Amino acid sequence: MTTASYRRQTSEASPFRGPLLAGGGTAVLFALGIAAIALFGDPDGRPPIGRAGLGPAPEPPLRAEVTEVESARRPQPVQFEGDDPDIEPSLPGIEDVFDPGPLAGSDPGQAEIDHARAANALPAAPLAGLTEPGPSGPLPIIGVDGSRASQAYARPWHGDPNTPAIAIVVGGMGLNRAVTEAAIENLPPEVALSFAPYANDLQGWVDRARAAGHEVLIEIPMEPYDYPNNDPGPHTLLVDAGATENARRLTWLMSQTTGYFAVTNYLGARFTSTENPLADTMRRLERRGVAFLHDGSGRRATVEAAGRAAGAHWGIADRVLDEDPSPRSIDERLLMLEALAIQNGSAIGAGFAYPATVDQVESWAAGLEARGYVLAPPSAIMNRRAAQRAADEPSYRIPPARSEEDSGDGH
Repeated sequence: MTTASYRRQTSEASPFRGPLLAGGGTAVLFALGIAAIALFGDPDGRPPIGRAGLGPAPEPPLRAEVTEVESARRPQPVQFEGDDPDIEPSLPGIEDVFDPGPLAGSDPGQAEIDHARAANALPAAPLAGLTEPGPSGPLPIIGVDGSRASQAYARPWHGDPNTPAIAIVVGGMGLNRAVTEAAIENLPPEVALSFAPYANDLQGWVDRARAAGHEVLIEIPMEPYDYPNNDPGPHTLLVDAGATENARRLTWLMSQTTGYFAVTNYLGARFTSTENPLADTMRRLERRGVAFLHDGSGRRATVEAAGRAAGAHWGIADRVLDEDPSPRSIDERLLMLEALAIQNGSAIGAGFAYPATVDQVESWAAGLEARGYVLAPPSAIMNRRAAQRAADEPSYRIPPARSEEDSGDGH
């Protein structure tokens, strides 16, 4: 038998195959129908009875209440009250008013922290009579009663003058959200925070810092030696820009926010080493009632000479904390501040917005009082040093608040 004939024979159907399959299928369907009726009964509730013929089981009638239940369970869209982003969305069927009554198991420690924060909060800025319109926002001015931003926006402090005092300012705030929030929330309120003028939502950050008790400075970008390869940013003060152009740039920078007691340099090794443009800048700050705190890098003698020439309210940090931003190096610089405070009665340290800087300052400050020191805001130490200069140098004095020729934005 050939292969071809084998395939053909095995593929041919038997003449009895069709009738047998039909009869078997009918018997199976009949048995399944009888079993279904026996098990489930009639859908209308009658007991199972025999039928002469087979047919599809009748479907149960749709009930109105089923439709209503499904409709009630269907998710409803979130409803918004207008376009105000400050109004939170409401959900249908949810009460907006929630009064849980007395909270059981609330954290007394957190309540104590919240109470301390409220007690430390500084007044919201701007304060009445201390601003005028500027190119990008309010500009600080000296009030008609002589009130100055350098005092009105400073953190009050009444520490023991006989205890060595140390102040810390941490700069670069507002550029990194996580570091900025950690500094605002975790550092003691006596630690001042310095904000970059280019930060998003700058006024919001300043308001949060002041609400937590921190006095605030604004950073003024100044020309470094390797400018423009190292560019601090738009509106940088330049040695060769001229007094009028630098005044315009300074006015723009100072009008980015309000609530600061002082400005500080961002970079600026060349600018702060050139006395005339620096003195001119400090003079303009003084006439607006704003102090100047140098971060301690570069030539201290030039800053001192410019401050005296301008008759400004100024100060210089004694140590930069994080030129090497390693925790060990930062700790060593903090110990140097303690030694300087014993020697001179006070010390100021300046750091940047590195996570290690915030962490090490927080840990260091926790045990400062037990070691015989007191943490003070920078404004307090600047005031103490200004008073000491006035006592040591009879010719040193703060000039009149404002002169007639310097009443415009371009002075």
